[in-house]
Order: sequence, then C-alpha cells, then structure tokens
Amino acid sequence: MSKSTKTTKPASVSTEDKLKFYKDMLLIRRFEEKAGQLYGRGLIAGFCHLYIGQEAVVVGMQSCIEDGDQVVTGYRDHGHMLACGMDPDGVMAELTGREGGYSKGKGGSMHMFSREKDFYGGHGIVGAQVPIGTGLAFSNKYRENNKVSLTYFGDGAANQGQVYEAFNMASLWKLPAIYIIENNMYAMGTSVARHASETELYKRGISFEIEGMEVDGMDVLKVREAGQKAVEHARSGKGPFILEMKTYRYRGHSMSDPAKYRKREEVDDIRSHHDPIDGLKKQLLEAEEATEAELKELDKEIKAIVGKSVDFAQESPLPDPSELWTDVLVETENA
Repeated sequence: MSKSTKTTKPASVSTEDKLKFYKDMLLIRRFEEKAGQLYGRGLIAGFCHLYIGQEAVVVGMQSCIEDGDQVVTGYRDHGHMLACGMDPDGVMAELTGREGGYSKGKGGSMHMFSREKDFYGGHGIVGAQVPIGTGLAFSNKYRENNKVSLTYFGDGAANQGQVYEAFNMASLWKLPAIYIIENNMYAMGTSVARHASETELYKRGISFEIEGMEVDGMDVLKVREAGQKAVEHARSGKGPFILEMKTYRYRGHSMSDPAKYRKREEVDDIRSHHDPIDGLKKQLLEAEEATEAELKELDKEIKAIVGKSVDFAQESPLPDPSELWTDVLVETENA
C-alpha cells in the first residue's frame, strides 16, 4: 500500500558529503548553463533539454547507491550522466556531435550511454526507459547480484501505459526497481492538474501494491534520506518503490520552448526561495561548514572543468561519414 511522507526530516550527513553534493549540483548547473549558450550559438543542434533547477534529485539519489547499481532515464539526461561520474568532456563532445562524445557524436543530447558507469542511457521516447529499467531490475534478481536499478521519468511520462505494465511486473516479481518520478509540474507544457486525474503521483503504485513517497525534490538532503529508504527497501527483497520528487525546471521543456504557460513571477519565486544549490549553500554557511570564499573557489574550479569540456568538444573532429554504418547491427559468427 502506498503512503505519503511529506515532512521528511533532513538526513544527517557529514560536512564532506554536503560539500560533495554542493559541488556535484554546481557542476550540473554550470554545465547546463554552458550547454544553453552553445545551443544559442548553433554549436548544439537538434533537441536539448536542460536540467537546471532539478539538480538535487539525481545528486541526492546517486549518493544512496553502490557501484554496479544501474541508472536509466529519459531525454533530460545530462545531469544524470554527470552525477553518475561520466566525463564532462565526453558529454559535451556528444552534445556538439563530435567523435569524442560518448556515442561517437551520433546520439546527441538525448542518447548517451556508459556501461563503465552503469548508465543505461537517455531515451528519446517518452516513458520507454521504464520497461528498460524494469528489465535491469529483473536481470539483477535473476543473477542474485544484490543490485538495484534507478529509473527516472517525468510527470508527463507517468501517464504512459507501458509504465503501468512495468509496475505490474516489478511488483509481481518483487524486482529491485526504484522508480523516480521527477515531477516538475508541467510535463512538456501542460500542468499536472490538467493532464493527470490523480495528481499525487506517488500513489500511482497503489493498485500494484507498490509503496510510494512524496519528496521535496528541491532539497538534496531530503532526497538523500528518502532515497536511502527506497534503496534499502528494494535491495532487501521487498520489491519496487516509487519516489515522487516535487521539483521544478527553470527553463522551458526544451531549448525551443518559450515556456509561456508559466508566469515569470512563479519561476522567480522558486529560484529565490527554493533553489537546491542556494539552499544547501545557505546551510553550509550558517553551520560554518564552509566560507563564502571557499564556495567561490569551488565555483571557479567547476567553471574551469566546464570550460575544458567545451575546448575538448570544439577540438574533437566530426564523425567520419563511415560511422553511419557502425553500431547499427550486432554481428555474430553465424550471421
């Protein structure tokens, strides 16, 4: 039976952990800001969905899992890649369609993978990653390897039929699957109240007897605590868990979306009072766990990393035309 835990007590974490969360969120923020600039200059083509505002979700969840646990997500995926430890150079090169990218410049913004980091891709078809994440969880149970899979999807994808087929199988077979609904309130451009008859999305697992929880996705420490509960639940053999992260994207659905369906005052209010990076920064300063100068220096280091990724991308060559014929089919000896 699903249940809501709306007032999650902040998890007790060390200063070292908090600084790591701050650094990881800041890397995603600065990387995405730079990606937006490159898109505006025509150096990134096609679709580009930025993660600005939602950083606490993936950083908090990533802190709860172990090496070998898998991550799969949709097309708003750059933040997930960076949180998984993928090299910013390779991510930026892929965004700009260069040979040095994670998919050799052929996948672009929405389709990157890294088996080394157990990142099983961003996926362009809405909701398509949910059965894949469920399959990863099935593999874990079949192999008895004590691993869990994290599957991220949005409030819009939560209405897809394949999501419920996956929920049913995951519950029936008690798979170690954690479903993270990144509810940024507007799907592609329609508010949750207008596209969902049940707006409390953590309840979507009730008919499948999947436990769920609503979480403040703008607070990385609350995400971490909820994530630890979900991971322990799934890893201990109790089956899947649904986490609804109440979060917010500051930019449009994609770079081509002017986001006129939201009032500027609403966005400004979230930025001013609920920003995940500013919130953690305030905690660090008030607890005297870091100084303003130390955090400024950290920001400088992050900007240098992002700047280096841009240089790497621009210096990396475009894919050779012959690459059109590679990575298309699996060749076998009997083919």
